[in-house]
Amino acid sequence: MCNSFGESLKVQLKTVFFLGLLTGILFLVGFLIGGIGGLTIAFILALLMNFFAYWFSDKIVLKMYRAKEVSEEQNPQLHKIVDEVRERFGVPKPKIYLVNNASPNAFATGRNPEHAAIAVTTGILQLLNEEELKGVIAHEFSHIKNRDILISSVVAVIAGTIGYIAFMARWAAIFGGYGGRDRNGGNLISLLVLAILIPIIATIVRLAISRSREYFADETAARTMNYSKGLASALRKLEAGVKQVPMRKANQGTEHMFIMNPFAGRRFFEFFSTHPPVQKRVAKLNSLGI
Repeated sequence: MCNSFGESLKVQLKTVFFLGLLTGILFLVGFLIGGIGGLTIAFILALLMNFFAYWFSDKIVLKMYRAKEVSEEQNPQLHKIVDEVRERFGVPKPKIYLVNNASPNAFATGRNPEHAAIAVTTGILQLLNEEELKGVIAHEFSHIKNRDILISSVVAVIAGTIGYIAFMARWAAIFGGYGGRDRNGGNLISLLVLAILIPIIATIVRLAISRSREYFADETAARTMNYSKGLASALRKLEAGVKQVPMRKANQGTEHMFIMNPFAGRRFFEFFSTHPPVQKRVAKLNSLGI
């Protein structure tokens, strides 16, 4: 139990650190562009974007994937599994959605445990057995209980805002609207930092947070259910299944939400991926000994 608490605290502190770093980068971009005024604008922009993400991101993503709510009468077996897992987590039952897609995957969304939803694809229902599907549902409940949906929305918005501001700054510099041109090449250096380095750093930080929360959701699911083998087996099957049937119409802006990256196999380096390698996730689950 102490080890579990220590790991939980470590992940939470890491998330706070990365969120602070990402916010600091946003403010730095604002300051470089317009001094205190630019910093203020960046802060206000971040607040507005986060407010929008908090209230509307769940509706947007469900509509994006044409998810249809599934009643207990339509799929009693799926609801039975959700009810069993919900009792272990002690949170309100989320709405259950089905995405008509052969690629096996699942995601959770919603601003808090009281307003949450879990969506599964038709492909994952066909691929996994009951114990494996229960592990996947537990993983999604972990995201709900740990409020990872809100965290990932905030992170995505801040990183996106940084990228947008940097993009605008690049064009302003190109057309001479960014403080004018000087002989020392100061504008060129600022341009390179804003247009290339800072957005890349922000992306790396965002992806690091995503991977950290995936590890944490895996562990939370296994410890809450006191069983890790179902989820470990599901992850191995999902990796092979997504490679065989990728979700071709998936939006890259939502790939962090899925239990398995829908674009699996397209990342050459781990720190440019939203998800940790499956072999590492499985190894961590097996090391729990449950």
